[in-house]
Amino acid sequence: MLTRLTRGLVAVGLTLAIAACATAPAADLTPPPMKQTDAKTQLESGRRY
Repeated sequence: MLTRLTRGLVAVGLTLAIAACATAPAADLTPPPMKQTDAKTQLESGRRY
């Protein structure tokens, strides 16, 4: 019984050690798309997008 418990604890410890060393996914660094302006805003600002 003690051997079974020891093996279980070793397995859990090994799993946690491997999980701690795993790399995190890379962050998405692309900028969000520009907000499309409506016709009224384009008319008032005089800018075409």
